[in-house]
Amino acid sequence: MLSLEEEPIKYGELVVLGCNGSFPGGRRKSRFSLYRRNKANGVKPGTVHLPCSPEAAKVISNNNQHSVSYTLSSAETVVVEYTDDNETDMFQIGRCSESQIDIVVANPLGHSKGHSGSFQSTISRFACRIVCERSPPYTARVYAAGFDCSRNIFLGEKAAKWRSLGGQMDGLTTNGILVMRPKGEFTGSCEPGVWREISVCGNVHTLRMTRAAQSKGQQVMDESQVLLDGSLIDLCGVTLLWRSAAALSRSPGPEHLEELRVKLNAARPHCPVLLHTLAFPSLDKPECHQPQQPWAYLCCGHVHGFHPWRGRGTAIKHEEEKEENEEDFVKGARESDKDRECPLCRARGLYVALTLGRESRLCVDTGPPSYAFVPCGHVCSEATVVYWSKTPLPCGASSFYPACPFCMKQLARDRPYVRLIFQGAPD
Repeated sequence: MLSLEEEPIKYGELVVLGCNGSFPGGRRKSRFSLYRRNKANGVKPGTVHLPCSPEAAKVISNNNQHSVSYTLSSAETVVVEYTDDNETDMFQIGRCSESQIDIVVANPLGHSKGHSGSFQSTISRFACRIVCERSPPYTARVYAAGFDCSRNIFLGEKAAKWRSLGGQMDGLTTNGILVMRPKGEFTGSCEPGVWREISVCGNVHTLRMTRAAQSKGQQVMDESQVLLDGSLIDLCGVTLLWRSAAALSRSPGPEHLEELRVKLNAARPHCPVLLHTLAFPSLDKPECHQPQQPWAYLCCGHVHGFHPWRGRGTAIKHEEEKEENEEDFVKGARESDKDRECPLCRARGLYVALTLGRESRLCVDTGPPSYAFVPCGHVCSEATVVYWSKTPLPCGASSFYPACPFCMKQLARDRPYVRLIFQGAPD
């Protein structure tokens, strides 16, 4: 058994938004841990080779040499040679499943298909790379683009590229790598920051007019590509949350969420209509609708079990409607009701199944699960729903909107979350 001194050093974790703690299949996961490597594999910019020079062609053809090629025209390419950096570790992210990609990501389910009906991913095969310092405080930095199988990065003619004042080449990837760093610590009092775009060399820029525009945004000199705890990285198709190892040691974990679930169920909340006990299922079980699962009217927050009450004089006859209730449950488990009347307050609105947020890394505090996102019904603490309801997430080429971090469903504009009102056990 390893001693504490021999345990691998953890830099942090990347959490995929919208998975709620699970992702089916292979190397694609909902969460990735970054550890210090046995041997450093970081690289840094070195010699700049002029277009058409023999040295440039030699660097590109050398599969053991990292390089970035900036194509200025069909006959002119500037090649920047990268050298080994023994002070850093590099981790590459993209949808390519080959070995040089450490973190394989994919578009969420339900992403649009191309004209031919085939799936068209908007995530680059070699999207970006994160470079971590091997010495304390283990600072992590993000850079656009990743090195391919031949250890090259190619920026074509249509890619935005430029030469900096110091003579160093730089550029942006086709759909861009966006980063948002929170204002302050990632806790109940933090505020979302401003979305920026990161270049191949790690410089920070304002956003382009659209993701694929050829004109770069203005460079922001007083900001850096350093990842703070709670930073978001958007790859145009999937968004990742960075949690530093130091912050995770002080943050709620899966065990805490399970304790909150057990405490909530121990209060024996009841359905005020059918009078049966409600309970949230264990967090280690797959998400599925069960007869005891709590449902809520998102217009008012009153929590019930699933029942056939629809208002307007509709009465419930338990024995006669038992069969119908079971059929309604199966149907209701597949789709929420958009216009249901709450039996307690007569408010009308969405009636949905409640599901606990299972990914503890997305929570900003240790508060009880007393609020639900609207319209999806994912349940978490008040501080967590407030933070994410104020955080615009990228969607498409140029739009942003707040979304539930557990499922990435767009939140309602007028009321993005609701306080849940549970009914105690009857005397």
